[in-house]
Amino acid sequence: MRIALTGARGQLASDLLPLLGNDVVPLGHAELDITRPDDVASKLREIQPEFVINCAAYNLVDKAEEEPEVAYAVNATGPKNLAQSCADLGIGLAHISSDYVFGQDAQRAVPYTENDPPGPQGAYAQSKRAGEEFVISICPRHFVIRTCGLYGIASTRGKGNFVETMLRLGSERDQLSVVNDQRCTPSWTVDVARAIAALIKTDQYGLYHATNSGSMTWFEFAAEIFRQSGTQVELSPITTAEFGAPAARPPYSVLSCQKLTDATGLEMPPWQEALANYLSRR
Repeated sequence: MRIALTGARGQLASDLLPLLGNDVVPLGHAELDITRPDDVASKLREIQPEFVINCAAYNLVDKAEEEPEVAYAVNATGPKNLAQSCADLGIGLAHISSDYVFGQDAQRAVPYTENDPPGPQGAYAQSKRAGEEFVISICPRHFVIRTCGLYGIASTRGKGNFVETMLRLGSERDQLSVVNDQRCTPSWTVDVARAIAALIKTDQYGLYHATNSGSMTWFEFAAEIFRQSGTQVELSPITTAEFGAPAARPPYSVLSCQKLTDATGLEMPPWQEALANYLSRR
């Protein structure tokens, strides 16, 4: 299957590429700016793919509060442009979204399913939800795939990820404070890539969740990173309020992946196993 892959130089796309066969066309920002509808239509007509996977995204959660129009252009208008061109060409589109579309329920303690109503908080989250809505409403053959806190090998060439940040800080400091009141499931890009590759082989279009299994706070994740890497650091838990980030974070955004398993037969590995695999490959 000929596949056009946008955001091709990012963490997730880098791990998707080897799973998609020899006929995949990787498209970085230099090759395609998804915020330009005419460019999207022209590029897809040129490539003539049978399927498009959109990994392009604006992920600067705090900066989005300063430039919401930029976040919206990439995370909402871009997917809209892709969805329209895919609909016009009669081809499928897989769009990657985020657990941040949830966050309105501070008392939540049960993983969200695809049937639960979203409640995005902040400019980044709202832009991601808008992108979902465009894809779902415009492109009949769509997969919208929500994931969380991605970390992958390609990050070491770019802006990093939470695991790399913790390892760097752990090598520089004896003490660290990490947020302990946000519960989610940061996920290894290889596992999420396998889920996407399996899903697009089906015709069970719709909305899906794809994260590693289990859940943790960022404090618990940091503790496991240091334990598995043999790094000696004194960790202290702090609250989201004490951390003081500009953008709101979901207090609970654990996602149920049962629908994905039902569609593909794929069981998402536990987050501790995923972290071990990542650390062994970096």
